[in-house]
Amino acid sequence: MTRVVSVANQKGGVGKTTTTVNVAASLAQRGHTVLVIDLDPQGNASTALGIDHHEGAKSVYEVLSGELSLSDIARPCPDVEGLWGAPATIDLAGAEIELVSQVAREYRLSRAVEAYVADFERAHSRPLDFILMDCPPSLGLLTLNGLVAARELLLPIQCEYYALEGLAQLLRTVEMVKTHLNPKLEVSAILLTMYDGRTRLASQVVDEVRTHFGTRVLNTVIPRAVRVSEAPSFGQTIMTYDGSSPGALTYREASDEFAAIVPLGQVTT
Repeated sequence: MTRVVSVANQKGGVGKTTTTVNVAASLAQRGHTVLVIDLDPQGNASTALGIDHHEGAKSVYEVLSGELSLSDIARPCPDVEGLWGAPATIDLAGAEIELVSQVAREYRLSRAVEAYVADFERAHSRPLDFILMDCPPSLGLLTLNGLVAARELLLPIQCEYYALEGLAQLLRTVEMVKTHLNPKLEVSAILLTMYDGRTRLASQVVDEVRTHFGTRVLNTVIPRAVRVSEAPSFGQTIMTYDGSSPGALTYREASDEFAAIVPLGQVTT
Protein backbone atom coordinates (compact mmCIF):
# COMPACT_ATOMS: atom_id res chain seq x y z
CA MET A 1 0.00 0.00 0.00
CA THR A 2 1.35 3.40 -0.99
CA ARG A 3 2.28 5.56 2.00
CA VAL A 4 1.10 9.12 1.35
CA VAL A 5 2.94 11.58 3.58
CA SER A 6 2.69 15.34 4.08
CA VAL A 7 5.79 17.08 5.39
CA ALA A 8 4.35 20.14 7.08
CA ASN A 9 4.97 22.83 9.67
CA GLN A 10 3.57 26.32 9.30
CA LYS A 11 6.79 27.82 10.67
CA GLY A 12 9.36 28.60 7.99
CA GLY A 13 13.00 27.55 8.15
CA VAL A 14 12.54 24.33 10.11
CA GLY A 15 13.80 22.01 7.36
CA LYS A 16 10.60 20.89 5.62
CA THR A 17 11.96 20.96 2.09
CA THR A 18 15.37 19.67 3.10
CA THR A 19 13.72 16.81 4.95
CA THR A 20 11.33 16.01 2.10
CA VAL A 21 13.93 15.75 -0.65
CA ASN A 22 16.61 14.01 1.38
CA VAL A 23 14.29 11.44 2.93
CA ALA A 24 12.80 10.84 -0.53
CA ALA A 25 16.22 10.41 -2.15
CA SER A 26 17.39 8.10 0.61
CA LEU A 27 14.26 5.95 0.31
CA ALA A 28 14.76 5.71 -3.45
CA GLN A 29 18.41 4.74 -3.01
CA ARG A 30 17.20 1.94 -0.74
CA GLY A 31 15.13 0.58 -3.63
CA HIS A 32 11.75 2.21 -2.93
CA THR A 33 9.76 4.07 -5.58
CA VAL A 34 9.00 7.63 -4.48
CA LEU A 35 7.11 10.66 -5.80
CA VAL A 36 7.75 14.11 -4.32
CA ILE A 37 4.92 16.62 -4.80
CA ASP A 38 6.13 20.21 -4.44
CA LEU A 39 3.30 22.31 -2.99
CA ASP A 40 5.42 25.39 -2.22
CA PRO A 41 5.24 28.16 -4.87
CA GLN A 42 8.93 28.85 -4.26
CA GLY A 43 9.69 25.47 -5.85
CA ASN A 44 12.70 24.70 -3.66
CA ALA A 45 12.02 20.96 -3.60
CA SER A 46 11.90 20.97 -7.40
CA THR A 47 15.28 22.74 -7.48
CA ALA A 48 16.86 20.20 -5.13
CA LEU A 49 15.59 17.32 -7.27
CA GLY A 50 16.98 18.89 -10.44
CA ILE A 51 13.52 19.19 -12.01
CA ASP A 52 12.69 22.16 -14.23
CA HIS A 53 10.16 24.54 -12.71
CA HIS A 54 10.60 27.76 -14.67
CA GLU A 55 7.64 30.11 -14.97
CA GLY A 56 5.18 28.67 -17.46
CA ALA A 57 6.25 25.05 -16.98
CA LYS A 58 3.51 22.52 -16.32
CA SER A 59 3.24 22.03 -12.58
CA VAL A 60 1.06 21.19 -9.60
CA TYR A 61 -0.89 24.35 -10.39
CA GLU A 62 -2.39 22.68 -13.47
CA VAL A 63 -3.19 19.61 -11.37
CA LEU A 64 -5.10 21.62 -8.76
CA SER A 65 -6.93 23.55 -11.46
CA GLY A 66 -8.00 20.27 -13.08
CA GLU A 67 -6.19 20.84 -16.40
CA LEU A 68 -3.64 18.02 -16.01
CA SER A 69 -3.02 14.90 -13.92
CA LEU A 70 0.00 14.16 -11.76
CA SER A 71 1.08 11.61 -14.37
CA ASP A 72 1.22 14.45 -16.92
CA ILE A 73 3.65 16.56 -14.89
CA ALA A 74 5.73 14.06 -12.86
CA ARG A 75 9.37 13.99 -13.98
CA PRO A 76 12.17 11.59 -13.01
CA CYS A 77 14.93 12.93 -10.80
CA PRO A 78 18.08 12.84 -12.99
CA ASP A 79 20.39 11.70 -10.17
CA VAL A 80 18.33 9.09 -8.30
CA GLU A 81 16.64 6.10 -9.91
CA GLY A 82 13.13 5.43 -8.67
CA LEU A 83 12.53 9.04 -7.61
CA TRP A 84 10.06 11.34 -9.40
CA GLY A 85 9.02 14.92 -8.74
CA ALA A 86 5.86 16.89 -9.46
CA PRO A 87 7.21 20.45 -9.71
CA ALA A 88 5.82 23.71 -8.38
CA THR A 89 5.96 27.08 -10.12
CA ILE A 90 5.17 30.59 -8.96
CA ASP A 91 1.68 30.10 -10.44
CA LEU A 92 0.83 28.14 -7.28
CA ALA A 93 0.89 31.42 -5.35
CA GLY A 94 -2.42 32.33 -6.99
CA ALA A 95 -3.97 28.90 -6.64
CA GLU A 96 -5.25 29.50 -3.11
CA ILE A 97 -7.21 32.55 -4.24
CA GLU A 98 -8.56 30.83 -7.34
CA LEU A 99 -9.65 27.72 -5.43
CA VAL A 100 -11.56 29.56 -2.69
CA SER A 101 -14.82 29.59 -4.65
CA GLN A 102 -14.44 26.06 -6.04
CA VAL A 103 -16.52 23.09 -4.91
CA ALA A 104 -14.60 20.48 -2.85
CA ARG A 105 -11.48 22.64 -3.04
CA GLU A 106 -9.81 20.75 -0.17
CA TYR A 107 -10.00 17.45 -2.10
CA ARG A 108 -8.37 18.49 -5.39
CA LEU A 109 -4.97 17.03 -4.55
CA SER A 110 -6.42 13.96 -2.83
CA ARG A 111 -8.24 12.92 -6.00
CA ALA A 112 -5.14 13.58 -8.12
CA VAL A 113 -3.01 11.45 -5.78
CA GLU A 114 -5.48 8.55 -5.90
CA ALA A 115 -5.48 8.67 -9.71
CA TYR A 116 -1.66 8.77 -9.85
CA VAL A 117 -1.30 5.77 -7.56
CA ALA A 118 -3.61 3.78 -9.83
CA ASP A 119 -1.83 5.02 -12.99
CA PHE A 120 1.59 4.11 -11.55
CA GLU A 121 0.51 0.59 -10.66
CA ARG A 122 -0.92 0.01 -14.14
CA ALA A 123 2.22 1.36 -15.83
CA HIS A 124 4.80 -0.41 -13.63
CA SER A 125 2.89 -3.54 -12.53
CA ARG A 126 3.72 -2.72 -8.92
CA PRO A 127 2.48 -0.17 -6.39
CA LEU A 128 4.25 3.08 -5.73
CA ASP A 129 5.90 2.93 -2.31
CA PHE A 130 5.88 6.53 -1.07
CA ILE A 131 4.43 9.93 -1.93
CA LEU A 132 5.98 12.81 0.01
CA MET A 133 4.38 16.26 -0.20
CA ASP A 134 6.43 19.34 0.62
CA CYS A 135 3.92 21.83 2.06
CA PRO A 136 4.47 25.61 2.18
CA PRO A 137 5.17 27.40 5.50
CA SER A 138 1.55 28.31 6.17
CA LEU A 139 -1.77 26.72 7.07
CA GLY A 140 -3.49 27.88 3.90
CA LEU A 141 -5.36 25.97 1.21
CA LEU A 142 -2.24 24.38 -0.31
CA THR A 143 -1.18 22.87 3.01
CA LEU A 144 -4.80 21.87 3.68
CA ASN A 145 -4.87 20.00 0.36
CA GLY A 146 -1.67 18.24 1.40
CA LEU A 147 -3.14 17.21 4.76
CA VAL A 148 -6.38 15.97 3.21
CA ALA A 149 -4.49 13.94 0.58
CA ALA A 150 -2.13 12.36 3.14
CA ARG A 151 -2.49 9.46 5.50
CA GLU A 152 0.57 10.47 7.50
CA LEU A 153 2.21 13.67 8.68
CA LEU A 154 5.98 13.88 8.99
CA LEU A 155 6.64 16.88 11.21
CA PRO A 156 10.11 18.50 11.20
CA ILE A 157 10.86 20.57 14.30
CA GLN A 158 13.87 22.85 14.50
CA CYS A 159 15.85 22.52 17.73
CA GLU A 160 15.14 26.10 18.81
CA TYR A 161 12.59 27.60 21.20
CA TYR A 162 10.53 29.48 18.60
CA ALA A 163 9.95 26.26 16.68
CA LEU A 164 7.81 24.99 19.54
CA GLU A 165 5.57 28.05 19.73
CA GLY A 166 3.49 27.31 16.64
CA LEU A 167 3.33 23.57 17.24
CA ALA A 168 0.07 23.68 19.19
CA GLN A 169 -1.63 25.57 16.36
CA LEU A 170 -0.46 23.03 13.79
CA LEU A 171 -1.68 20.11 15.91
CA ARG A 172 -5.09 21.81 16.32
CA THR A 173 -5.25 22.11 12.53
CA VAL A 174 -4.42 18.42 12.18
CA GLU A 175 -7.22 17.53 14.60
CA MET A 176 -9.62 19.75 12.67
CA VAL A 177 -8.67 18.02 9.41
CA LYS A 178 -9.14 14.60 11.05
CA THR A 179 -12.55 15.55 12.39
CA HIS A 180 -14.00 17.20 9.31
CA LEU A 181 -12.03 16.17 6.21
CA ASN A 182 -9.64 13.25 6.61
CA PRO A 183 -10.14 10.90 9.57
CA LYS A 184 -7.22 8.71 8.41
CA LEU A 185 -4.58 11.40 8.96
CA GLU A 186 -2.07 10.75 11.75
CA VAL A 187 1.19 12.29 12.96
CA SER A 188 3.34 9.24 12.31
CA ALA A 189 6.78 10.77 12.89
CA ILE A 190 8.49 13.86 14.26
CA LEU A 191 12.01 14.68 13.11
CA LEU A 192 14.26 17.03 15.08
CA THR A 193 16.35 19.17 12.72
CA MET A 194 19.17 21.75 12.80
CA TYR A 195 20.55 20.42 16.07
CA ASP A 196 23.54 22.33 17.43
CA GLY A 197 25.18 20.28 20.15
CA ARG A 198 27.15 23.30 21.39
CA THR A 199 24.02 24.92 22.86
CA ARG A 200 22.11 23.89 25.95
CA LEU A 201 18.87 25.15 24.40
CA ALA A 202 19.03 22.58 21.60
CA SER A 203 19.28 19.76 24.12
CA GLN A 204 16.40 21.21 26.11
CA VAL A 205 14.19 21.36 23.01
CA VAL A 206 15.05 17.73 22.19
CA ASP A 207 14.16 16.65 25.72
CA GLU A 208 10.89 18.62 25.72
CA VAL A 209 9.75 17.24 22.36
CA ARG A 210 10.58 13.66 23.38
CA THR A 211 8.72 14.14 26.68
CA HIS A 212 5.57 15.36 24.94
CA PHE A 213 5.52 13.08 21.90
CA GLY A 214 7.33 9.95 23.05
CA THR A 215 7.88 7.23 20.48
CA ARG A 216 6.60 9.33 17.58
CA VAL A 217 9.90 11.25 17.71
CA LEU A 218 12.53 9.58 15.54
CA ASN A 219 15.71 8.60 17.38
CA THR A 220 17.86 10.25 14.71
CA VAL A 221 18.49 13.97 15.13
CA ILE A 222 19.59 16.00 12.10
CA PRO A 223 22.57 18.29 12.87
CA ARG A 224 23.26 21.66 11.33
CA ALA A 225 25.41 20.93 8.27
CA VAL A 226 26.83 23.27 5.65
CA ARG A 227 26.95 20.55 2.99
CA VAL A 228 23.20 19.93 3.35
CA SER A 229 22.56 23.63 2.68
CA GLU A 230 24.92 23.68 -0.30
CA ALA A 231 23.42 20.72 -2.16
CA PRO A 232 20.29 22.43 -3.62
CA SER A 233 22.42 25.11 -5.29
CA PHE A 234 23.83 22.29 -7.44
CA GLY A 235 20.36 20.88 -8.16
CA GLN A 236 20.99 17.87 -5.93
CA THR A 237 20.04 16.33 -2.62
CA ILE A 238 22.75 15.67 -0.06
CA MET A 239 22.55 11.98 -0.99
CA THR A 240 24.19 12.57 -4.36
CA TYR A 241 26.05 15.81 -3.57
CA ASP A 242 28.05 14.35 -0.68
CA GLY A 243 26.69 10.98 0.33
CA SER A 244 29.34 10.36 2.99
CA SER A 245 28.84 13.62 4.87
CA PRO A 246 27.34 13.69 8.38
CA GLY A 247 24.15 15.28 7.03
CA ALA A 248 23.68 12.50 4.46
CA LEU A 249 24.37 9.78 7.03
CA THR A 250 21.83 11.14 9.52
CA TYR A 251 19.15 11.66 6.87
CA ARG A 252 19.75 8.09 5.71
CA GLU A 253 19.28 6.85 9.27
CA ALA A 254 16.14 8.96 9.67
CA SER A 255 14.63 7.65 6.44
CA ASP A 256 15.35 4.06 7.47
CA GLU A 257 13.55 4.71 10.77
CA PHE A 258 10.63 6.30 8.94
CA ALA A 259 10.38 3.44 6.44
CA ALA A 260 10.15 0.97 9.32
CA ILE A 261 7.11 2.69 10.84
CA VAL A 262 3.86 0.77 10.48
CA PRO A 263 1.11 3.39 10.17
CA LEU A 264 -2.30 2.65 11.65
CA GLY A 265 -4.29 0.56 9.21
CA GLN A 266 -1.40 0.28 6.79
CA VAL A 267 1.48 -2.02 6.00
CA THR A 268 4.92 -0.63 5.24
CA THR A 269 6.45 -1.41 1.89
